[in-house]
Amino acid sequence: MENRVKEIRTKLNIQQKDLAQLVGISRQTLSLIEKGDYNPSLKLCFNIAKALKTDLNTLFWN
Repeated sequence: MENRVKEIRTKLNIQQKDLAQLVGISRQTLSLIEKGDYNPSLKLCFNIAKALKTDLNTLFWN
């Protein structure tokens, strides 16, 4: 799944480890999500979007 997690996270100057901790996952899992190699649950998608102060459409869909 293509997403903009890394793009938005870096714009907000948030470290991967910090975002991962904020949403309750490992840094490795976040890395896989950013690469599109892991399909997060809907709940995790909501948590990531909330932590990045954005919405699901902006984060996960074009």
